[in-house]
Amino acid sequence: MRPMKNQQDWEDLLNEFDAGDRKKALGKLVSKCLPKELPAENNVNMHLHSFFSYNAEGWSPSRIAWESNKAGRYAAGLCDFDVLDGLDEVLEAGRALRLRTAVNLETRAFLKEYAAAEISSPGEPGVTYIMGAGFARVPAEGSPQAQELAGYRERAKARNLALIARINSRLTRIPIDYAEDVIPLTPAGVATERHIVAAYVSKSRTVFENPTAAGTFWMGVLGKKSLDDVVMLMADTPAFEETVRAKLVKRGGVGYEQPSAGTFPLVDEFVRWVLSCEAIPMITWLDGTSAGERDPRALLECMMAKGTAALNIIPDRNWNISNLDARAGKTANLKTMVTAADDLHLPINIGTEMNKAGLPFVDDLNGLSLHAYRKTFLRGARVMVGHTVLSRYAGFSYVGTKAVAEFTAVAAKNDFFEAVGALSALDERQAGQLEDRGPEKALDWFRDEQGLDHTAHPDGPCRHA
Repeated sequence: MRPMKNQQDWEDLLNEFDAGDRKKALGKLVSKCLPKELPAENNVNMHLHSFFSYNAEGWSPSRIAWESNKAGRYAAGLCDFDVLDGLDEVLEAGRALRLRTAVNLETRAFLKEYAAAEISSPGEPGVTYIMGAGFARVPAEGSPQAQELAGYRERAKARNLALIARINSRLTRIPIDYAEDVIPLTPAGVATERHIVAAYVSKSRTVFENPTAAGTFWMGVLGKKSLDDVVMLMADTPAFEETVRAKLVKRGGVGYEQPSAGTFPLVDEFVRWVLSCEAIPMITWLDGTSAGERDPRALLECMMAKGTAALNIIPDRNWNISNLDARAGKTANLKTMVTAADDLHLPINIGTEMNKAGLPFVDDLNGLSLHAYRKTFLRGARVMVGHTVLSRYAGFSYVGTKAVAEFTAVAAKNDFFEAVGALSALDERQAGQLEDRGPEKALDWFRDEQGLDHTAHPDGPCRHA
């Protein structure tokens, strides 16, 4: 490990693939740089991808927790594609930082009722992004849940290999090898199409002797007429990779293959698996412009009938838009969707993904665009956090049989889980005390404590233990 000279060095070490280095770095930052005051009840980001799937800044789960705390987030949620590899790390980091945390998983699935309509995956009728939210633990090794989770990883790998084969057949001058060129870009062997694009860009810089030669090659691939424009674009790696991605893997690209009903699992199958993990099946929403999203209530009711119990929104898709007419239309769509979800008592999870570089904390719940939804979005974050700690320590999941039996009214269930999520974040000592109590006594404690004001108690929620 290289010598560490300042806070930035330790923060950079949080992105190392070696878990021991990340743990050491976080411990150092907590001991030397952690703010004395806990974050106010303010902004949240509950949908952050880490480098276990793809993060444009290369952030690990520990870095996500650290940056969320540094930015004063009230709560933070990890959300990786097809894996739960960062679950234990981000929850542990949350305990070290006294940050409320939750863990989600995202994938794509096929919704047969909307087989003819685009939903949240543009240009791909019937295909929807979908999430499992609030995973409290990684499924036990050898369990049916673990086997199915491994299946998501393997299906993603198979799709990647097929994509590379199609692109290699067209870009014969810069073929890449999945094991040699792509997997080293990841910490745990789970790659995305963005890693594949980065590998092609890197390979082109190796194969061609100078930027002019590489630019000439990419002119033909990208259909650009000016070499100067391509060379200039290549100097901005994130922007260049986005342009290459559009030409290689997105609809109409040289490696694109239109998905069919058998490309992804059925929504029903994914929902069943999430429920078996005691996590919350979660609907995702793009921006309200696709045919399948134009009647938000119909979409929500269709998905809820299958067992989904929450909704994910990426708000900046609807407000962070330079074109005023487009922004007006999409902010109206956002209002319509939030109203529909509120009417159905669906907790709403929000975040910014970090698929693209910059602005991981752009959403401002006190700003002009989102202040009307501040209460709703904070409630959603608290429900996710409340579910996570109740499920982990008390065996009491938001979608579990005990909660379903106890709360016949969803609004009352939301109130209970929100109140638990509003408690001060646990530290390691307090978490250990709850583990020692066992599920029944832990649940009794949460019942006693929920709804009380703990912000004035420096010992946090386990002060009676």
